[in-house]
Amino acid sequence: MELDWQWLLIVPAVAFALGWLASRLDLRQWKRADRDAPKAYFKGLNLLLNEQTDKAIDAFIEAVQHDPDTSELHFALGNLFRRRGEFERAVRVHQHLLQRGDLSQADRHRAQHALAHDFMKAGLFDRAEAAFRALLGTPFDTDARLALLGLYERSRDWRAAADMATQLEKTGTGSFATRVAHCECEIALEADARGDAATAEAALEAARRAAPQASRPLIQQAQRLARLGQPGAAFEIGNLLRQRNPEALVRLAGDYVAWARACGQQAAARETLEQLYAQWPGVELLRALSALDGVVPGLNARLLELLRAQPTLSAAQELLDTPFDQWPEGARESVRLGLRDVVTRAARPLQRYRCAACGFEAQRYCWQCPGCLSWDSFPPQRVESL
Repeated sequence: MELDWQWLLIVPAVAFALGWLASRLDLRQWKRADRDAPKAYFKGLNLLLNEQTDKAIDAFIEAVQHDPDTSELHFALGNLFRRRGEFERAVRVHQHLLQRGDLSQADRHRAQHALAHDFMKAGLFDRAEAAFRALLGTPFDTDARLALLGLYERSRDWRAAADMATQLEKTGTGSFATRVAHCECEIALEADARGDAATAEAALEAARRAAPQASRPLIQQAQRLARLGQPGAAFEIGNLLRQRNPEALVRLAGDYVAWARACGQQAAARETLEQLYAQWPGVELLRALSALDGVVPGLNARLLELLRAQPTLSAAQELLDTPFDQWPEGARESVRLGLRDVVTRAARPLQRYRCAACGFEAQRYCWQCPGCLSWDSFPPQRVESL
């Protein structure tokens, strides 16, 4: 049989033509898909910028259908679902990403991080904890630990919260000493409630070691000692608090006086309270000084001076607790002026005009509402409701 050399020339030419045609078809299809996907993506972005979230989600879904392998579109879609409160759909999007075998390690961590926040926003705290724990040791380690700390505090798991705050402190993320101290104080409260005095004492000691300048461990320890019948020890801690955080003792002034009277330290307590009043004059300290003398607080020269210096509702209430017939004749005009200043100051924020169209409130009357731009929408009467 004789070989036909003509066929050997035709076959390669036909194969080349078929390959070229197939490549052209593939190229056109790829270009068309690539053209459609960005178009849908930018359409969704434009809708999102115009705050048309529903239409933006539809556009992103369309983009994902055109290019299901693009992880960025999935992230954008999942975040949109979460912002709209559609947490179940956001979870499905991010779980779908995690199931992909071709996902890079960085995108896998990112999807796990997004999924953890989906669970957190949805209130599924147990699943959120597991998701955040899966991020420990990843580039999202610090964010995961901070989220876990918030979760433990929310669920009142104070021991786990204290441990996590201690770990964050060691990583150099910031200072968490105060949060550790608060967690230990909560542990002490729970231990006292169940009668575990040893655990309560140890927790308060740990709180003081964690944050030596914090006021809560000292306050809680003093109150605990007073309940245990040790007013002298409580009074000494109150004096220590005076040195470290004198403003905190102002709030504790009533208890401080009770401890002083119980252990016979009225003179020392008076000296301390007088010094505090010179720095931070207020009704609480006036009441404490009156209690130190064993008298009922009432109208006196100090209260009138305080009312003139600080026309507050608390000072006015203290004044009005004194029967009118006990007011000194010469002080009645001063009292009247002081009360007028208090009422004027207290009423000023409540006296406002409210737009009938949108509810916008303003201190002065407006012909056009600054909120909704409606004309003549402010009634002529002021509202004075809280």
